[in-house]
Amino acid sequence: MQHNKVLILDFGSQYTQLIARRVRELNIYCEIHPFNKVPLEIDDYKAVILSGSPVSVRSKEALHPDLSQIKGVKPLLGVCYGAQYLAHFFEGEVAESNTREYGRANLSFVKSDDSFFEHINEGSQVWMSHSDTIKSLPKGSELLASTHDVKNAAYKINDELTYAIQFHPEVYHTTDGKQLLENFLVNIAKVEQDWTPQSFVEETVEELKAKLGDDKVVLGLSGGVDSSVAAMLLHKAIGKNLYCIFVNNGLLRKNEFTDVLKQYEGMGLNVKGVDASARFLDALAGKSDPEEKRKTIGRVFIEVFDDEATSIQDVKWLAQGTIYPDVIESVSATGGPSATIKSHHNVGGLPDFMKLKIVEPLKALFKDEVRRVGASMDMDAKLLGRHPFPGPGLAIRILGDLTAEKVRILQEVDAIFINNLRSWNLYDKVWQAGAMLLPVNSVGVMGDERTYEKCVALRAVESTDGMTADWVNLPYEFLQKTSNEIINKVKGVNRVVYDISSKPPATIEWE
Repeated sequence: MQHNKVLILDFGSQYTQLIARRVRELNIYCEIHPFNKVPLEIDDYKAVILSGSPVSVRSKEALHPDLSQIKGVKPLLGVCYGAQYLAHFFEGEVAESNTREYGRANLSFVKSDDSFFEHINEGSQVWMSHSDTIKSLPKGSELLASTHDVKNAAYKINDELTYAIQFHPEVYHTTDGKQLLENFLVNIAKVEQDWTPQSFVEETVEELKAKLGDDKVVLGLSGGVDSSVAAMLLHKAIGKNLYCIFVNNGLLRKNEFTDVLKQYEGMGLNVKGVDASARFLDALAGKSDPEEKRKTIGRVFIEVFDDEATSIQDVKWLAQGTIYPDVIESVSATGGPSATIKSHHNVGGLPDFMKLKIVEPLKALFKDEVRRVGASMDMDAKLLGRHPFPGPGLAIRILGDLTAEKVRILQEVDAIFINNLRSWNLYDKVWQAGAMLLPVNSVGVMGDERTYEKCVALRAVESTDGMTADWVNLPYEFLQKTSNEIINKVKGVNRVVYDISSKPPATIEWE
């Protein structure tokens, strides 16, 4: 991509991905690289951002980037650890704070005539997350902002375009964080805001045409956002040479196999639906361990997918819906060897097995960007707004062993829950929702008769990327109606509970 690029050097902060997301929201292309792997083509980057870190700059384990071609040469912004690093190793002083500085704070002093704080006033809320504090600024520096507890909350190094902040502009709680990043990148670093969904589509299609030529490509569709948007980009580039395979593993939502196939028909894609539900359920019979279920589903998928792919003559490429978090979350930021990029959840292990070359048209995008790219191609808003759904499907929402009857029960429960979310206009306010079939029976009473039937748990969370999630406070009236409908309409269920656990400590799925 021939765009103005921003380099983010990652020191292992939990917020590094958020920095990249905020930069991208400014229509500026950026990349995350480990702090110890500065790209050789450093001239390609217009500005550099140093992330936070769980490590102290005062410790023996302090992480040392090579800034010889960056500091004083390019516009540079140090965030938290980055700010402390620039102070500690350039003639300033960093010391342990008397109290851990964590949470909301407000700017008590702002040098408002500096372009770095343009449109940001005293009292603006920021988010602190550090146990060290900057006691004195590096040589030749000027103080730009303070809070009540943190004097050196922001500074700049004179005669350089080097700025540093002790707080995190990337998190939601810093109310003017996006403005501050815009001030640095656009006003100070002069980075052009030319990273748009439309430009991504145009450039990616041209790159795919050049890369693939007349070769045939096979893609495993899941019905989800990532694989669908990847399919449309490839379709624009190579048309009929894209062969899409949608496998029914018997663990999809109620009627999902036929519904999704109908949706794809209207998109002009070359899609083949393969109903292998009996094959999957037979292989899963008697298996209750979550990891064993996942591995079995992955193995059978490879077998089914290979049977179908080998029927296509001269196919040379396997397309995957890998997105940027899949790439960067597998790279060690603390100096260890980089791990292999993880494969799409449906095709783990498939590339080596089939000896196909890989094409990943979405590997530079975050999830929200994938949706915007899909929208720019006029894809169905209902498809783009679909909640994430786990690759193993209902297998990891049925705790314990799997049977066709348990799948039927959960499909019915899930359909009532999801349909009610839609009818109450709650679906788009939830990031992910689903039902879990628990391996317990409970006593109930129906029509004056004792019952001993299944319990199901409903789960709805709000999140941006699934890394963290909070449970959604659904209206009591909604939960009451949904519970009554499930118990009255789904034979085999007599109790419904609602999961109010956040991630962490819980996970979104139960297995």
